[in-house]
Amino acid sequence: HNAAENYHLRMHRARSVILTDEELVEIRAAQRTFEGAYIRTALGQFSFALVILKIFTSEFYSIGALFALYGTGILITSLLRRQQGNRQFFSETGEDGLNQKKFRTSGNVVVVLTALSVAAYATLLILTLQLGD
Repeated sequence: HNAAENYHLRMHRARSVILTDEELVEIRAAQRTFEGAYIRTALGQFSFALVILKIFTSEFYSIGALFALYGTGILITSLLRRQQGNRQFFSETGEDGLNQKKFRTSGNVVVVLTALSVAAYATLLILTLQLGD
């Protein structure tokens, strides 16, 4: 379905709505809090991966690659969070033709990020234990 046509705010379609100053502040705060945090975390992981790849010997390359993959996973998770966050301010036109307020918590994103983190740290532990061999 076309989001610009199905999502509404104060009876305006999402693509034609003019936001008030208060709504703009709320949207910007949500973007700064959620999207910014994920992007900063991903950039930190990429930077750490680069440090490992540049400073350490070749036996640590797999660990550097792991942090680069972890950063990529966080970046993809931020896109999922952005998609969900864009919809939280609007109501959706249901199949019955009535507007329904859409609100979803970040539970899906938390589950994805937790699974990604546990997998990354388990892999890091395995790679670290293999360094001595």
